[in-house]
Amino acid sequence: MSKDNKKIISVSAVIDNLPKVIDFINEQLDKDKYSLKTVTELELAAEEIFTNISSYAYAPEIGNVEITVNLVESTPEIIISFGDNGKKFNPLNVPEPDLNLSAEERQIGGLGMFLVKKYMDNVSYQYVDNKNILVIRKKLV
Repeated sequence: MSKDNKKIISVSAVIDNLPKVIDFINEQLDKDKYSLKTVTELELAAEEIFTNISSYAYAPEIGNVEITVNLVESTPEIIISFGDNGKKFNPLNVPEPDLNLSAEERQIGGLGMFLVKKYMDNVSYQYVDNKNILVIRKKLV
């Protein structure tokens, strides 16, 4: 029988709460069991997603983000869901940056989500009941 551990936190979508979000995710992981690379990639993805929600979802207002962390020990993998009631926005539709251009020539934006998609095993988005839900999945090694 597989054992899943699901934890949920709801925080205001303000950049000052980023350390709280990263700590919450790390608390669900036994970081000594997984590679530094895996943990760092998860932290980078969570930082990018939370920063985007904090910067754009509710602007100029402030709303909440609900973050669900599900640690699936049988696989093992981690599934992190970010839900907000901000403006409808699918970050997976943002065009990938042209990495052949120099940093000065590139369009602003898109690099963060490009890295999230690169580092995670799966990234999905849905808009349900006036809620943006972005889910990232990563095998734990």
